[in-house]
Amino acid sequence: MFFSGIQKANNLHSTSQTSQKSETGLVRQLGLFDSTMVLVGIVIGSGIFLTTGIMAKSIPSATLILLAWVVGGLLTLAGALTYAEIGAAMPDAGGQYVYLREAYGSLSGFLFGWMVFLVYMTGGIAALAVAFAEYFGYFFPSLSTTNYILSTGIRVFHHTFHYSLSMGQLVAIAAIIGLSVFNFIGVVFGKMIQNALTVIKIGTILGFVVLGFVLGKGTPVNFSLNPEGLSLSRLVIGFGVALVAVSWAFDGWNNLNFVAGEIKNPRRNLPKALILGTLGVTVLYVFTNYIYLYALPVDKMAGVVRIAEKTSTILFGEKTAAFISAVVIVSTFGSLNGSILTAPRVYYAMAKDNLFPQRAAEVHPRFKTPGFAILIQAAWACVLTLSGTFEQLLTFVMFIAIVFWIAATASVFTLRKKYPDIHRPYKTWGYPVVPILFIVASSGILINTLIEKPVESLAGIILTLIGIPVYYFWKRKTSQG
Repeated sequence: MFFSGIQKANNLHSTSQTSQKSETGLVRQLGLFDSTMVLVGIVIGSGIFLTTGIMAKSIPSATLILLAWVVGGLLTLAGALTYAEIGAAMPDAGGQYVYLREAYGSLSGFLFGWMVFLVYMTGGIAALAVAFAEYFGYFFPSLSTTNYILSTGIRVFHHTFHYSLSMGQLVAIAAIIGLSVFNFIGVVFGKMIQNALTVIKIGTILGFVVLGFVLGKGTPVNFSLNPEGLSLSRLVIGFGVALVAVSWAFDGWNNLNFVAGEIKNPRRNLPKALILGTLGVTVLYVFTNYIYLYALPVDKMAGVVRIAEKTSTILFGEKTAAFISAVVIVSTFGSLNGSILTAPRVYYAMAKDNLFPQRAAEVHPRFKTPGFAILIQAAWACVLTLSGTFEQLLTFVMFIAIVFWIAATASVFTLRKKYPDIHRPYKTWGYPVVPILFIVASSGILINTLIEKPVESLAGIILTLIGIPVYYFWKRKTSQG
């Protein structure tokens, strides 16, 4: 089945890319367990604790809600199976940047990296840090995002822009800087933090599920397909909207490929980590949502944002609200650390191609990490955190992010044709059906996003197109230098 192609890698001769030290100077220090924890830790952030109540507004059906999570997991697995082939064949730092560059040329790779640094990963880091600070403020109100230390109006060309700074934003910045420092001084420190937080996260979610079944004071789930008698078109549209929310909760699975240059025996471990990680997250998500539905009927959960807190209170009593807040703190902190760990490898790969400041291509002689890339990422993420505009920017970029997912998945066809002789220790299970399913489903989500948020989608396109003159300017600058 899935692992049939991977096992062949055990008998392959060693290459420079699978040795203890990669060609790039980065050291391969992430084993299979580490890699799987990176994926799981990034994916499970705050989405699973917030999404289901929002989904219930679109599809007021327990069966369809669970089906949406299953479908979302299967689509993520389809993407992971495809990325597993490309990643095993090209186990280099940068992941998706490398695949786009090799398949379509350096401009497409640059535009991906441009959006990753400008908004996608740095904005995501800012959002995760602020989410961490928001829940952290539950225990320390003086450090919450609602405790403002500055609020003023800035007048520019007869327009007044309001700006506010909260203690929570400062906590968020401290979290970004602290984790960036740990990842700067070594992958070992980064992976230790990631492993510990992810194990705690998984254990806590499993405990919530098991105790919900055993001790929870819930009611049998109504599995009627359409309890409110909605029209078929309404159900289909609602299901599509719900899948967008589910996709957000699964976002980040592809970030593991960014650190392929530091995974031990990547031709074997990268595909396994992608598959095990996505399957594990899917199982956790489905069972967690079943407990939500067991605790709270669909009609009562519609619109409930903090669904985890609400259902835990019903199942176990009022005192569990603090426990859930602590779980979300650990979860967002782990996702934040994973993002800080993986994303700099994209800038590092771009700098190796002279498409980013050259210092980002330097590996620290002692710590063996792309130190400058980590620092410049932290600096920009802190700026976005202080600006308070990262949520709007992330909305703009999600449309383009889906475009790049589709392009990277489609590259499996291009690369097979372009490099037929490259060694592929793992080949996509179900090829070509699995990649096509992912592309078709993602295209449906893309169209839905365009229809639902046309202004934001257009803004994302404009942000990406701005990268084209930047690319040619950079190419001209490096050629003249």
